[in-house]
Amino acid sequence: MFSSKGILKAAGATKILATEDLQSLWGGYGMLTRYTLEGSTYKSVVAKHIKPPKYMGQQKGGEAERSHKRKLKSYAVETAWYREWSALCLDACRVPKCLAIQPSKTEMFMVLEDLDACGLGRRKQSLSFSESKLCLKWLAHFHATFIHKDPKHLWKVGTYWHLDTRPDELKALNEEPLRKAAPLIDKKLKACKYKTFVHGDAKLANFCFSRDMTEVAGVDFQYVGGGCGMKDIAYFMLSCFSEEECEAFAPELLNAYFEFLKEACIEMAVEVDFEALEKEWRELFPVAWADFHRFFKGWAPGHWNANSYSEKVTRKVLESL
Repeated sequence: MFSSKGILKAAGATKILATEDLQSLWGGYGMLTRYTLEGSTYKSVVAKHIKPPKYMGQQKGGEAERSHKRKLKSYAVETAWYREWSALCLDACRVPKCLAIQPSKTEMFMVLEDLDACGLGRRKQSLSFSESKLCLKWLAHFHATFIHKDPKHLWKVGTYWHLDTRPDELKALNEEPLRKAAPLIDKKLKACKYKTFVHGDAKLANFCFSRDMTEVAGVDFQYVGGGCGMKDIAYFMLSCFSEEECEAFAPELLNAYFEFLKEACIEMAVEVDFEALEKEWRELFPVAWADFHRFFKGWAPGHWNANSYSEKVTRKVLESL
């Protein structure tokens, strides 16, 4: 395990004043811990200690082993993200600064800037229509930053629900037309010409806000990788709005996102045919929505009602195929 001396060195501190366990990682794969410091420009830091349960590595075959390997790769991807890519994110798509990474054969340890101490300590369970645009602007700048870049050492295809990594959820899907169409939906998304990096888990819980709701930062980059930016946008909308709100808000929110994306591409002098990109991504928006719906219906059968917005979007996608 990373020593106290290692944390002090990473933050340029002289003393650890207090420690506080914040939360365990998904599936019991480690812990997030805050260290309050003395003698550093950082009042505190957050350490992410990845230590998989021993019994998980002993399970061979089937869903349990696939889940274990997927989680291990996700943490390897996250360390690669902070080591090789995160510095490209400017204030408009702010992410925590990574102060140190220590990987080993069985564990990983990252020391990150504490966003709470930077004035981004607010978490939201829901967003208003106008507040959601703050996250859409973040996602637009994130996507603009990585257009046409090769996701080296990241997931070749980003998102945690990507079809190739979720055979068990596909098998559990009891809706035959959608199950048969899943590879075609996946193929259309993979064929996207204008690729970027997707956050891959852009739910509301992974955004940290300022108290006055004027600033935001993104966290948790275990499933960052290549793909169409619409995957993040569809999933984000689903994470903070009801099905009825999604149906009412989606067109206007999508318009706002593309306005932000165009502004970001101009600001960063991104060389891209923006009209062609927007045309392609708008056409893929319902496909990305149906792709997540496919995963969720296999993961949590019976959750959706037949008249939900997601069902209607997915039916239209299936008809188009």
